[in-house]
Amino acid sequence: MTIFSSRRSRVAASLAAVAISALALSACSGGSSDADASASSGGDAAIKKDINVQLSWIKNEEFAGEFFADSKGYYTDAGFDSVTLIPGPTTGAAELISGSADFATSDAVSIGSVVASEGAPLKIIGTTYQKNPFTVLSLADGGNIATVDDLKGKKIGVQDANTALFTAFLAANGLTTDDVEIVPVQYDPAPLTNGEVDGFISYLTNESIIVASEGYDTVNLPFADNGLPFVAETFVTTDDMIANNPETVKAFLIAEIKGWTDAVNDPEEGARLAYEEYGADLDLNPENSIAGATEQVELVVSDETAENGLFTISDDLQAATIESLAGAGIDLEASDLFDLSLLKEVYEENPDLIAYAG
Repeated sequence: MTIFSSRRSRVAASLAAVAISALALSACSGGSSDADASASSGGDAAIKKDINVQLSWIKNEEFAGEFFADSKGYYTDAGFDSVTLIPGPTTGAAELISGSADFATSDAVSIGSVVASEGAPLKIIGTTYQKNPFTVLSLADGGNIATVDDLKGKKIGVQDANTALFTAFLAANGLTTDDVEIVPVQYDPAPLTNGEVDGFISYLTNESIIVASEGYDTVNLPFADNGLPFVAETFVTTDDMIANNPETVKAFLIAEIKGWTDAVNDPEEGARLAYEEYGADLDLNPENSIAGATEQVELVVSDETAENGLFTISDDLQAATIESLAGAGIDLEASDLFDLSLLKEVYEENPDLIAYAG
């Protein structure tokens, strides 16, 4: 299986996880608090010492911040004895609900779907990507889809998991499925490079880079810049963790902020950690890893993060995310999906963390 082949099957998996979550909802409110207390001691009595972090994808450069946090001892400095990074692909919802993970990286669509459909007790507590990385990828000498108007009359390769999302993207730009021809595809962008489709739903940090690395002149039409902004690579935990283990959440966020500060300032080293150490068994392409780590910096930082710190989500971005989800048939209020109260406390107590720019 190629590295990109099931990249956004995470979103599809979230729909399958709805059924799993219905069976597991009661687990999240179980006896974790007692276990946390018994595992803690001394000045860090409120911190759970050993935590599991469910990653949304394989151990590639997408998790450079986590690799820095682990390799440079930020998790240890925050009070943890062990932090286990569990590779995906998965949305993390089922793992959080069952209690096998304490935190997960995911996206607003995946988490929003299980919250809206099943009342899953999950909250986004911060986000790595301020802008989602979805894009309509095309070739300059093919579809050359540089603007929304360029979509009209084109054949667009859309994976099943992304059909509702693409429909929402069209609606956000005053278009309908009558304006394009949707061609069902999988995750390999071969239909784009062999001319079967004019555009292909992709990730800016993945397929777009892979296709360009093969020598094609690529063109991107990012969702986030064209009417459909929503947060991605979010940090997610349970309502129970927020209510009963707030110091664990804050310690985790502090370590993550430090790790992602390094990832923003040294993307090449973040990529190296992926292809030489944490993802050494994945045969990652170093050049593509460096390109992906560099590209994602533009998704991580924004005017909002410059003013208020990494992972923050402005009221406007929360509202835009909720509106984006509504376009995909996921109806929620911001308070149903987001709880940034502990991230706010972290920055109030550690204002030096706001200045991440090197």
